[in-house]
Amino acid sequence: MLQGWTPPGLWALLLWLPGLLASGSDFKHHRYEEMVRALFAVQNECPYITRIYSIGQSVEGRHLYVLEFSDNPGIHEALEPEFKYVGNMHGNEVLGRELLIKLAQFLCEEYQARNQRITRLIHDTRIHILPSMNPDGYEVAARQGPEFNGYLVGRGNAREIDLNRNFPDLNALMYYYEKNNGRNHHLPLPDNWEQQVEPETLAVIKWMQSYNFVLSANLHGGAVVANYPFDKSRYPRIRGRTTHADTPDDKLFRKLARTYSYAHSWMHKGWNCGDFFDEGITNGASWYSLSKGMQDFNYLYTNCFEITLELSCNKFPPESTLPGEWMANREALVSYIEQVHHGIKGMVYDENNNPIRKAEISVAGINHDVTSGVDGDYFRLLLPGTYTVTASAPGYLPSTSTVTVGPAEAIQLHFYLKKAKKQNLKQKPHKSKRNLSSHKTSLKLSPR
Repeated sequence: MLQGWTPPGLWALLLWLPGLLASGSDFKHHRYEEMVRALFAVQNECPYITRIYSIGQSVEGRHLYVLEFSDNPGIHEALEPEFKYVGNMHGNEVLGRELLIKLAQFLCEEYQARNQRITRLIHDTRIHILPSMNPDGYEVAARQGPEFNGYLVGRGNAREIDLNRNFPDLNALMYYYEKNNGRNHHLPLPDNWEQQVEPETLAVIKWMQSYNFVLSANLHGGAVVANYPFDKSRYPRIRGRTTHADTPDDKLFRKLARTYSYAHSWMHKGWNCGDFFDEGITNGASWYSLSKGMQDFNYLYTNCFEITLELSCNKFPPESTLPGEWMANREALVSYIEQVHHGIKGMVYDENNNPIRKAEISVAGINHDVTSGVDGDYFRLLLPGTYTVTASAPGYLPSTSTVTVGPAEAIQLHFYLKKAKKQNLKQKPHKSKRNLSSHKTSLKLSPR
């Protein structure tokens, strides 16, 4: 198997496979070795705008390969946002995996064809594509095949752990902080968290820590709907009913979900798989409450806004349906990436024009802050409107500006922070509840 191979070994193999990208464009289900070859074929075809890297390994030692698109692969450029797609989190939900492989081929081909929209997107965005977060589970499901695949066979990883119930439960901490005026972003992880998660989950969290992702989506199957945070309800379920668990950015998340739904051929129509979702979107908790999920973790631990895309009624659709599914999702996949360029972005400097990392960017009326990255740049997704924005950092006086956001490109808003005199320094109280109690979540026959 290729799971233990390093990229140089794969490059050597690809030298003997000319034209693989063209043949890889055929619609089919890709087993692990085939998926890896398809990804490296894209890099071989478009070497100047792509890079492949591994974020870790699965339980059974398969690399979790990411294909990056950028005009400067491997480099974060200040004020250029980072975006990610994650597929195949549940091993038996395979359409997202195939769509992301096809998306990679499409981006490469359209860039070569000088498609202005795709060229601009790759020049202005750093796009990371992880086609399979759960390659071990996929192999279990694939051995059964589309005709006989069970609803749960291959869903979990090699240890049969559901990876979308495996992230640290920061919702419980957030709901506690809401009542006690605590932190609203970058919540602390519980003690010994690395020992409490699976290798695939650990790899993804380390990935999040390494890149300042701004926007993301993870692709699932079993329903057709764009699902947005929070997934976990604030309140216990009462008489079979669930309640909407809104984030401070609820209106923005609805807009992001609608962007995908309406660009999709039929998701926005609402009636799919025997269910009805108005406009093809739903709040996670109002659908059903889910603990320890990945999209909530993104929002509460990082600067990244993530939604969950349910893309097919059939979790393991026949190969004959893949071309139609690609055409239904192609525009939506591209349109959603473009949403990373809305709102405001800028640099945070000190008086000597040195960038300030981890400065907090607060928007009046929205109780959720983001922070600047290692290069001092920040990105804050916002709907059109006028906002009062404040940048602050320990040891500096805060700076506040008013900005009007339009419907098009992100507005640039830079901040220059002055050093505070010692008598003006006020240490912010840091409230944390590091020892989160863990609890077992019963496995539901559910898509997410």
